[in-house]
Amino acid sequence: MKYRVKHSTRYEYADQVNQGYNVAYLIPRECNGQRINFSDIRIVPTPTSKIKRVDYFGNVVCHFTVEKPHRKLEVIVDSEVEIAPSEPRLLSGGITCAEVRAALLNGSSAEDVKASEFCFDSPMIAVTEELKTFAADIFSPERPFLAAVNELNSRIFNDFKYDPGFSTVATPLKDVMASRRGVCQDFAHLAIGVLRGMGFAARYVSGYLETLPPPGQVKMEGADASHAWFAVYIPGDDWQDFDPTNDVMPADQHITTAWGRDYSDVTPLKGVVFGGGGKQVLSVAVDVSRVEFSAERALFAANGAPARRAEDPEPPHPSTLSQQSQSQQNQSQASVTPTQALQAQTQSQLPPRNF
Repeated sequence: MKYRVKHSTRYEYADQVNQGYNVAYLIPRECNGQRINFSDIRIVPTPTSKIKRVDYFGNVVCHFTVEKPHRKLEVIVDSEVEIAPSEPRLLSGGITCAEVRAALLNGSSAEDVKASEFCFDSPMIAVTEELKTFAADIFSPERPFLAAVNELNSRIFNDFKYDPGFSTVATPLKDVMASRRGVCQDFAHLAIGVLRGMGFAARYVSGYLETLPPPGQVKMEGADASHAWFAVYIPGDDWQDFDPTNDVMPADQHITTAWGRDYSDVTPLKGVVFGGGGKQVLSVAVDVSRVEFSAERALFAANGAPARRAEDPEPPHPSTLSQQSQSQQNQSQASVTPTQALQAQTQSQLPPRNF
């Protein structure tokens, strides 16, 4: 499956900003089953410096500075991502919970040792007794590990309500647990905290999820959003992703941008500005558009659906028609149905630290 992703973030300041220093985790990464055909980041006003590098976790991060006076900052990332088909995981067998714990505890291989750093607390996830006991009944020693994680994924989906107005990026897990509500970031952090509390390695994954409009309706541009989920380490195998917001194991509709210990490692956009007047308006718009392969076009044509012209293999370059100036958790939800809203959460945030 091939996707075109456009992520646009705009800040409008109450007063002039003289300088800004920023870090962006907005460029999708190469990983198993995902290839990046191209990715371009455009910044307005033109930055004085722009440096891309690969961070400790293998993510692509862009550092940029804007040193000319400005009242508005816009960051636009345009990417084409190709995702290979994957076979469904077998959940009923494989390594047990006890074997996973032992491998991570003993450091049976170099990969086990490397993964063990995801067993510990991180800036936004501190293991508590409540997290340790939340799903202790699921992870019996002899149970297949992936089957247990899948049940945890479903428990969070069933026990917690998706509520984009409840939390912010600073809402602690204890409040999420007490209220039994939150957004995709909260649910990913919750699952990670539960797993780490039982001795397993789990990491935070940020990215995008393709959302589809209700039958008979046209998808609105700018109505998609960033998304978050988690992944667990399987000794002797690899990492496996789970999405508790939608109770699924991500496949070809999830696009990975970055991963780390928690949200703070991969915040889409953050930085420091000098000036700005202390107030700002944030607008975010995301478009995730499917690009058809030739074989898919032929299949659609055979079924009576119009095929895209051979000389025009990609959809028109998406434009931002819908940008909402809302709180960070409500971004890009105004034109989305409740079902779609459950699938996505805008994460981009530039903390208003003014000097």
